[in-house]
Amino acid sequence: MKIKCLAIDDEPLALKQFSTYIDKVPFLENVGMFQSAYEAMDFLVDHDVDLMFVDINMPDLNGIDFVKSLTHNIKIIFTTAYSEFAIEGFKVDAIDYILKPISFEVFLKSANKAMSWFELNNKQKETIQTTKDSLFVKSEYKLVRILLSDIKYIESANEYIQIHLTNDQPVTTLIRLKSMEEQLPKDKFMRVHRSFIVNLDRVTEIERNRIIFDHKVYIPIGDQYKENFQAFIDRTFML
Repeated sequence: MKIKCLAIDDEPLALKQFSTYIDKVPFLENVGMFQSAYEAMDFLVDHDVDLMFVDINMPDLNGIDFVKSLTHNIKIIFTTAYSEFAIEGFKVDAIDYILKPISFEVFLKSANKAMSWFELNNKQKETIQTTKDSLFVKSEYKLVRILLSDIKYIESANEYIQIHLTNDQPVTTLIRLKSMEEQLPKDKFMRVHRSFIVNLDRVTEIERNRIIFDHKVYIPIGDQYKENFQAFIDRTFML
């Protein structure tokens, strides 16, 4: 398992240290280094992130206020030179709180704590079974069979997903979108945004980098997914 992580710190030297430390840990993947919370916000619109190392004392928007503003469920490790912020850090359910200057030993201990959380969380939550033409998910204490052909699109809602179907009410289940993506046939389903997977057989209307379902649901195509989706368009609609 690879944990996608980024660091936010207004000090360039601190970011350089984080980049070096992350590269040394096999289960961490460095997806970005940012000097402000606002830069990170722009990145999070189109990218999946599991874990963030966030400095508390930053100009414009401090780390705690930034984390409180998040709508996505991303785990946090706070970093700061001031120990008095520890209580505030844990109030927002941070995995850890580490004081500067940060040695690699301290960083690794905190990273291992995050890895333990993700391993335990995934074992407890993610239950999905697939067959050639259907999948089985747990929803409201029941095991529900869903035909792949009935799925229009799948939407992430923090740690839950909603599976939107052609005729029925959406099915909500406690599975991460990434795990669902890995189970679905790649020739039939495509991730088009950090929060959406679409059934390619159900795509009939596209407008201004958005997929339209039923003339009322508009699904954005994220920047990092545009190339793959354009290739699908070229194969399917340009013949």
